[in-house]
Amino acid sequence: MDLLKTLVEKGLRRELPTREEARAVLETSDDELLDVVAAAGKVRRHWFGRRVKLNYLVNLKSGLCPEDCSYCSQRLGSKAEILKYTWLKPEEAASAAAAGLKGGAKRVCLVASGRGPTDRDVDRVSQTISAIKDEHADVEVCACLGLLSEGQADRLQAAGADAYNHNLNTSEETYKDICTTHTFEDRRETVRQAQTAGLSACSGLIAGMGESDEDLVDVVFSLRELDPDSVPVNFLIPFDGTPLADEWNLTPQRAMRILAMVRFVCPDAEVRLAGGREVHLRSLQPLALHVVNSIFLGDYLTSEGQAGQADLDMIADAGFEVEGAGTTTLPEHRSEELVSVRRRGAGTALPPNA
Repeated sequence: MDLLKTLVEKGLRRELPTREEARAVLETSDDELLDVVAAAGKVRRHWFGRRVKLNYLVNLKSGLCPEDCSYCSQRLGSKAEILKYTWLKPEEAASAAAAGLKGGAKRVCLVASGRGPTDRDVDRVSQTISAIKDEHADVEVCACLGLLSEGQADRLQAAGADAYNHNLNTSEETYKDICTTHTFEDRRETVRQAQTAGLSACSGLIAGMGESDEDLVDVVFSLRELDPDSVPVNFLIPFDGTPLADEWNLTPQRAMRILAMVRFVCPDAEVRLAGGREVHLRSLQPLALHVVNSIFLGDYLTSEGQAGQADLDMIADAGFEVEGAGTTTLPEHRSEELVSVRRRGAGTALPPNA
């Protein structure tokens, strides 16, 4: 297929495809899926070999968020029966992180619900970063605390944070349809603040919220313009008690095409298979490793993932290898219930799914 040949050639040169080419990937048929994966796999292997980076989430503060993001189980007015707790103590967070690191995670992602951190919250997270790095000096720490105020990114960087995550989630045109308490530009500005402070930017999307192909192309092109180092691709988990509870729009094949499109548009970025992979990709998860080069290990913020050992077995069985702490992720030129609510790990007395 001429389209795929062109996309591979552009991906190897880090050349931006046209919007029409990106949209054409989403429009390919199920019969062409393996060809699409094989093409995206050539780009993935060129930049990242057969390495898979493992990341581990620690939910520092769960639920009770004042924002109204329609997709989120922690949103204002959510009736989802999730865990709700206030800030973990630094030593509790460090203990939770240790479980993921023991399972092979290279990066710990510290996440807190809310519009954005207060200065006191930044102090608290800074103490948590120190507690983790005192025990695990080589670990990467990414903070995800919402919208940042002036100077907060610099303080997190000074405290030892390596990266900051803030997803764009969907296209600028449709953002107002999923959230009214902040804007698409608010999110974009927070990513820029992180980059300006010297933090590695992590920003991605959520697919499956009823968006069009054009919306998906829009948000991925917006991400390419920001050029984050990491691009998490989440698939909507339609929690009961949220406005998008009935949005079941994805097939495993559609999810694979979305991942491939992201790889072609962001060829040398760390494309991370994130929330919802177990729900929507199901048995195609190993195939997705030929497109992405990063996954979350174990559980997510408010939902359970598959067991950490199952992730490790999947990676090995598919012929890939876990990326070691001494390996630089990015290429040299860049510096039955389908959804199980999380009831274990941080904030509980039960061991994590790692």
